[in-house]
Amino acid sequence: MEKLENEIQNLKNRNKRVERDKAWEVSWTRRVFIAALTYLIAAIWLYMIREQAIWFKAVVPTAGYILSTLTIPQLKKLWISQKNAGSNRV
Repeated sequence: MEKLENEIQNLKNRNKRVERDKAWEVSWTRRVFIAALTYLIAAIWLYMIREQAIWFKAVVPTAGYILSTLTIPQLKKLWISQKNAGSNRV
């Protein structure tokens, strides 16, 4: 019986950890941090190759990242619904 209780507690702990990880994956804190890092790296790269208007041009990859984080959840929902519809066929 104790072994079963330990297994249940381990599952609860795992579920909490998975929920925290998922919350981090979809958090705006993570998105903003990655966007800022992307902007900084792009600006440094543009500076290194002696590009003009680096601060403006560094917005392009950053905007691409932000747009992808906004559209991918909808794409995921569509993919899941398609997958579920396909699995209902026998």
